[in-house]
Amino acid sequence: MIFLELFYTFFTIGLFTFGGGYAMLPLIQEKVIAHGWMEMEELTNFVAISESTPGPFAINISTYVGAETAGVLGSLCATLGVVLPSFLIILIVARIYVRFKNSRAVSATMFGLRAAVVGLMAGALWGMLKTVFFHSTPVAWSSVLRPEFLCSAVIFAAAVTAALKKVSPIIIIVSSAAAGILCGCLFL
Repeated sequence: MIFLELFYTFFTIGLFTFGGGYAMLPLIQEKVIAHGWMEMEELTNFVAISESTPGPFAINISTYVGAETAGVLGSLCATLGVVLPSFLIILIVARIYVRFKNSRAVSATMFGLRAAVVGLMAGALWGMLKTVFFHSTPVAWSSVLRPEFLCSAVIFAAAVTAALKKVSPIIIIVSSAAAGILCGCLFL
């Protein structure tokens, strides 16, 4: 039954991911593609939509995947699945963290988890960069010199530069969308 499968899959993602929505990305990629619910390019588009719409990334992406896979009820199952573990865990942690926050073991665990989350996010970013820039084609000079690659690279560089300069994410998203429309009209 697809609804239970969506709930269970996103419950598992929510349960075993620390660090927020972006840390979930590698697991979301793995599970969604393994189930055949989406291809990498479609998932990358949903990631872009999830990032540019209001609300938490994890909720947005689970809602989109659920809706695409099984309609409104699918989106409810996937969203409930991804949210429920965090809700339950934070209730438990809130009760016991005050007693153990100065524990050396807890501090060491958090140190290790933070490093792992950054590594997982970097791996997911690499997979998305390959999809965005190379559209699943082998990396070759001919693909690097294509106008759509060059436009994507310029938009990416401008967005990173703007983010490092603390430009509002809203301005970056709107500007990137406008630049993408312009490039799409000119070169695609």
